[in-house]
Amino acid sequence: MDKNNKREREKKLVSEMIRIYCRGKHRGKEELCPECRELEEYARMRSDRCPFMETKTFCSNCRVHCYRPDMREKIREVMRYAGPRMIFHHPGTAVRHVIESRKEKKRLESEG
Repeated sequence: MDKNNKREREKKLVSEMIRIYCRGKHRGKEELCPECRELEEYARMRSDRCPFMETKTFCSNCRVHCYRPDMREKIREVMRYAGPRMIFHHPGTAVRHVIESRKEKKRLESEG
């Protein structure tokens, strides 16, 4: 998969997870609340600027944490909430994420 397709797929995934979080926690319907909109814009910007897009799988596996500490904590909260719920909203994406995460974890352990 080329770098731009991977980047766009990642941005769509993060946006969807933020939507799931906002609907569940902030009772948003279609529109994101201002706090979640800010987080989505920030996450998309970080993805656009990621120099490791060709080799990395997910930000959680990256050795460089480019998120500001406050935004990093917010995105972690979103991931903890929305991650398990992705199986109901996007089952194929959720399964692919688990498989890719495990492969990357094994790869990092063998390097380390």
